[in-house]
Parts: sequence; C-alpha cells; structure tokens
Amino acid sequence: MEKGRLEGKVCIVTGGSRGIGAAIATAFAREGARVVIASRKLEGLAQVAEAINAEVPGSAWARACHVGKLEQLQELVSWTVGEVGLPQVLVNNAGTNPYFGPLMGVSDSLWDKTFEVNLKGAFWASRLVADKLVSARAAGSILSIASVVGMRAAPMQGVYGMTKAALISMTQTLAVELAAANIRCNAIAPGLVDTRLSKMLTGSAELTRMFTDKSALKRYAQPEEIAGMAVYLASDESSYVTGQTFCLDGGYTIT
Repeated sequence: MEKGRLEGKVCIVTGGSRGIGAAIATAFAREGARVVIASRKLEGLAQVAEAINAEVPGSAWARACHVGKLEQLQELVSWTVGEVGLPQVLVNNAGTNPYFGPLMGVSDSLWDKTFEVNLKGAFWASRLVADKLVSARAAGSILSIASVVGMRAAPMQGVYGMTKAALISMTQTLAVELAAANIRCNAIAPGLVDTRLSKMLTGSAELTRMFTDKSALKRYAQPEEIAGMAVYLASDESSYVTGQTFCLDGGYTIT
C-alpha cells in the first residue's frame, strides 16, 4: 500500500472544530498523519475527530484549548508530546473576528480579543512547538492561516486585517530565525471561504459580491480547497519552501 505524504508525522491543528481547520485535519489524516485538533470547546472537536477516525482509524485526537491562554497551549503541546508524539507540524488556524465595522469605532476589548487569539496565540504556539523541535534536533513545518485582508486594505475588518498582516510578518521572521534548525515557516492567505467565521460576508449577497466581483473565478472557496496547499506545506515535498505566503483567493489579488 502506498504511503501518504504525511506518513508518520504528528500534527497539531488549532481551530480544528470546523471550517478550514477541520478540512486540513481531515486531509492530513488521509495522508497518514496523526492529528491533534484543538479548539475552545471539546464538543465540536469530538465530532470532527470521530468523523476522521471513522475514515482513518486511530489518526485523530481532540483537545480543548483556548489559544489565547498560554497555560492551555503549554498543556496542549506537552500532552501531544507525551501521548501522541513530537509534533513536527503545527497549523495556526484558530482565529476570531468579533468586530465588523469601521476601524475608528473598535473598542479596546474587541481589539485585545482579536489580537490575543489571532496573533499572540499563534506566536505562543509556534514558539512552544519550535522549542520542542529544536531540543529534539528534529525538522518541522509551521503553517499559519493568514488572509488576503492582511495584504490589502480591509474596510470593516480592519483589526482582523492587521492581525493577519502581523501573522505574515511573523512567518517571515520565524522562517529566517528557525532555518538553521530546519524548521520551515509558511502562511496561507485565503480569500473569502465559506466558513462560520465568514458568515457575515457570505450571508449577504451584497457583501459577498465585494469579493466575488473582484475575483477572477467569481466565487468564494470551500474549506477543502485550502487543505491541499496545507498538505503540501506540511510535507517533505515543500522542503525548499520557507517564509512564503500563498494566496488562495480565486484571483482576488490579481485584479
């Protein structure tokens, strides 16, 4: 039987209870990985893990973890090392976008919440996994899910866009600093994807057209359309790729 592209790799996927995270975790398992999926609430995670294990037995574990809480991330990484194995792949997918409106109107509390989850959590998780890999002298891949709104103006999503721009910058810096340890760091910048996080946009025909009219493909994506690039960046096929941000946007940024 032909081995999958991620055979033997242990992977952590944050924000794995639905959407892009669940699609990536499923694709990883199909490629032979052992996947720990994490999110704030265990109930949704357990359903995803159950579905993955029904297809690929013994390949998925669910762990509750708020990525904005350092002690919970520490516990997640330690548990993974002890119970599943050294994580060679980290996907920073957990994200939030609690404020939709003009940038000038955001409250301090919503600003803090967005940065805590989208940026601080991703940095903490990256550092924790990188520390384990460096100590073990093992190669690894850190993948962060950014957004095209981190590369362009983001009207009505300004704070979210700033966190994604910072995530891209973090990816580039970590790629340089961790290269000597053979830890690669890359990002994916999706355009509009049909997830619960984007329902404010996909639930409105007018707002959806702000993206689809400008997109070469004239549509938004499904989560599964993001997972293939994640598999590539997690696998040894991308061994010469680091510090890059890949736009999966249907041509939104070329028009």
